[in-house]
Amino acid sequence: MILNITGRNLEVTPAIRDYVQSKIGRLNKHFDTVVEAQIILSVERLKHTAEVTLPVTGKILHCSDSEESLYAAIDLLTDKLERQIVKYKTKSQSHPPHHAAPKRLESSLA
Repeated sequence: MILNITGRNLEVTPAIRDYVQSKIGRLNKHFDTVVEAQIILSVERLKHTAEVTLPVTGKILHCSDSEESLYAAIDLLTDKLERQIVKYKTKSQSHPPHHAAPKRLESSLA
């Protein structure tokens, strides 16, 4: 997983970068291909916000969360994003049952 981490009104330190990579990196188990995620971390007064945009096939998953602590915001963001990914994967993998053509139904009944 390729992570683009940017900070608004915040310097992204190596410790923050490592923490984000470890948390968001665990979501890599849901994907077979390489995906690119855009993560934006911002601070406004006492509110730390973490946002992520994850483009997947046919859809763009976006999630954001705000907390008093940046690490808590990243944790909650990861949980929300994981729920969205699981929901997306189950929807994309479940297919409606194939219905047999009426001609075949008549021949099988006879």
